[in-house]
Amino acid sequence: MAVVALIAAAAGAWWVYGATRGFDGAEAAWVRIPGGATKAQVADSLRSALGGRFGARVASLWNGDTKVSRGAYLVEPGDRAWRVARRIGQGRQTPVRLTFNNIRTLRQLADRLSRRMEFGSAEFLAAADSLGRAEGVTREQLPAMFVPDTYEAYWTDSPAKVVGMLFGYRGRFWNEERRAKAEALGITPVQVATLASIVEEESNAADERPLIARLYLNRLERGMPLQADPTVKFACGDFAARRVTGAMLRKDSPYNTYKVRGLPPGPIRVPSKSGIDAVLDAPGHDWIYMCAKSDFSGRHAFAADFASHARNAAAYRRALDARGIR
Repeated sequence: MAVVALIAAAAGAWWVYGATRGFDGAEAAWVRIPGGATKAQVADSLRSALGGRFGARVASLWNGDTKVSRGAYLVEPGDRAWRVARRIGQGRQTPVRLTFNNIRTLRQLADRLSRRMEFGSAEFLAAADSLGRAEGVTREQLPAMFVPDTYEAYWTDSPAKVVGMLFGYRGRFWNEERRAKAEALGITPVQVATLASIVEEESNAADERPLIARLYLNRLERGMPLQADPTVKFACGDFAARRVTGAMLRKDSPYNTYKVRGLPPGPIRVPSKSGIDAVLDAPGHDWIYMCAKSDFSGRHAFAADFASHARNAAAYRRALDARGIR
């Protein structure tokens, strides 16, 4: 009896040691339990994410309710096995951080977000289309509904819930002050986002963007076509083009602002908050022409008259020819 008691005591001590043992991973690890997973699959996921011994201990302590446990859980170094098992058993997920910027297309946005979530990119796009229609927003205008930032969601959140959260943030971003500025410019928030997307494609120099925005606003006020090269690249599906050629300029598209006056039907990328504010706070000037500088600095030479612009453009073309850029 004494031997049995000793064995039982040792087993109990070992169980307590295992339950209270901390996760010894060098860095935090994510455990993801998808919908429809079996108990065996959950145990495999725990061992794969947390290591064989610690993962198996968590699996042995977990209550086995796969429906409640569906979700994503971040396990930090030092976390106790019993606490991890209880948190997973109670479905107390860790929020997932969703960060995006420098996004050109809705497909890129959907791919970026779906890599962090349980849903797929096609499901996100379908939800965006559906909620966009409910808001009276066309597919072309949808990029204006997303504001680059860092958000939090749960891995199991539906695409509709995530899209709704992003739309809600955009609504708060467009506060009374920004809406008043847009109204003073005579354009809508969607049109501001559209112009901001063009400006951001034109220049990486933050200090130039308000100047470029005003230049395009001047052209719009005068009824002049924008003649913005980035819109032509978008229409042709070639943002990498170093030189906009005559064939590209002849492209029939509502985005070709050499052929169609006014703003295109929607943004050519998802504009940043600073890009939107660059349009809203654009300083006054009388420039209506610009051309990339011939030193390839990425900056622009501005002009208020065509003769000056023609000289700037000729210098840039010579620089392109000298470098063999066609």
